[in-house]
Amino acid sequence: MTDRPPLPPFTRETAAQKVQAAEDAWNTRDPQRVALAYSEDSVWRNRGTFVTGRAEIVEFLTAKWAREREYALRKDLWAFDGDRIAVRFQYECQDAEGQWWRSYGNELWEFDEHGLMTRREASINDVPIEEKERRIHGPRPENERGLSFPLQ
Repeated sequence: MTDRPPLPPFTRETAAQKVQAAEDAWNTRDPQRVALAYSEDSVWRNRGTFVTGRAEIVEFLTAKWAREREYALRKDLWAFDGDRIAVRFQYECQDAEGQWWRSYGNELWEFDEHGLMTRREASINDVPIEEKERRIHGPRPENERGLSFPLQ
């Protein structure tokens, strides 16, 4: 088993590193790459969808990014304790009909001793926006790393 640092128990610094690494990976929109951060038997709840294991994670993310065009994400560390991290996030994307969306959410993460996420629970709300209202354009620029993303 290969470790995926930083490893629990988390400090504020290592939890923030884990959150930024997740944001960076998700912004690649590469399901195979993203799935490597999760244990082989990882369990997810994403809205009303339940996913178990890396193969289902890849399938879920492949379908997600086929629907959610020009997906761009920002994650912020909310809290951490031992092997758990709580995150708030926002992402924007465009659907097949051309409607832009901003999605607000919270995630609860749990990790094993190798730094792989074993559990992810995501609650998400979607808000339709106009293209001119977009605030998230691609991956986070270097000069914004470590900064909290504003709620509105």
